Amino acid sequence: MRLVDRHERPLHDLRISITDRCNFRCTYCMPREHFGPEHDFLKREALLTYEEITTVVRALLPTGLRKVRLTGGEPLLRRDITTLIAMIRQVGPDLDVALTTNGVLLKRHAVGLREAGLDRVTVSLDAMDQTVFQAMADTTQHTPDDIMEGIDHALSAGLGVKVNTVVQKNINEEQILKLAAACVERNISIRFIEYMDVGNTNAWVFDEVVSGAEIRRRLAEQYGALIPEKPKHKGEVARRYKTKAGAEFGFIESVTNPFCGNCTRARLSAHGSLYTCLFSSKGNDLRGLLRMGADEAALSLAIRSIWERRDDRYSVDRATIEEHQPKVEMSFIGG
Repeated sequence: MRLVDRHERPLHDLRISITDRCNFRCTYCMPREHFGPEHDFLKREALLTYEEITTVVRALLPTGLRKVRLTGGEPLLRRDITTLIAMIRQVGPDLDVALTTNGVLLKRHAVGLREAGLDRVTVSLDAMDQTVFQAMADTTQHTPDDIMEGIDHALSAGLGVKVNTVVQKNINEEQILKLAAACVERNISIRFIEYMDVGNTNAWVFDEVVSGAEIRRRLAEQYGALIPEKPKHKGEVARRYKTKAGAEFGFIESVTNPFCGNCTRARLSAHGSLYTCLFSSKGNDLRGLLRMGADEAALSLAIRSIWERRDDRYSVDRATIEEHQPKVEMSFIGG
């Protein structure tokens, strides 16, 4: 039975955070001053089990679920992740199953992920220069070469690959063309994301935003005219462009060109709360229902009630919101 919210937006996509832990401390997501050694991460028993996650997916299939994306934190830190992917694939043979990762562990896991039933990976990479990369990720243990090696292994394993880049003015905007070149060389799409006010710890300021229009201008100088592509489906996040030579670039412009009107995504946190917006201040507890023995029908009914009340349009309405409300951290529910 079709499920839509108050703006007639269906629930087609479920992003599932399977851990709140990460092996990076990216300055715009998990800055070390807020996520240091003293930070209290979720205990294992607080995390949704793979069986509980699969139950949520199964409960949503009759409502029109089309895509599941596993996120974190860094999802490849969760033990036996291929088991979860195989379970999701078994209950939803036709689902588009994807994963977002920083790529550090991708070389080790690529073949297993594909064999378990994963379709695609999106790799977060913000710079090709080692100094810039390590400053943004706040790590000295890894380099862009490690990430590119993981990408190459994913491609060899038969996984679809995209790259996501968050662009901050005066931080990594000079990396735009270098990142584009690395992706064009591999015939994979790169999506440039406007730096945005997710969570409460990234010290977001509009002056650090590089607009999608400016990024397109720089790319056009290198690659020629960028030709807009039609969306493949309703709710597509990135606005896609191609060059005459066939290179594809995507732009996620939630600051200068919001796409809330077509948002079809719900987010399930690692501890089992359902969020109806990336910028939400609170979620809806599903873990409690699961651990009280709710069956799929009861769970589906609860999610239907949540989604049908949904009225989120934060990116569109941010300019008129006078009162600051705390938002859930991006690292807790995935990007």
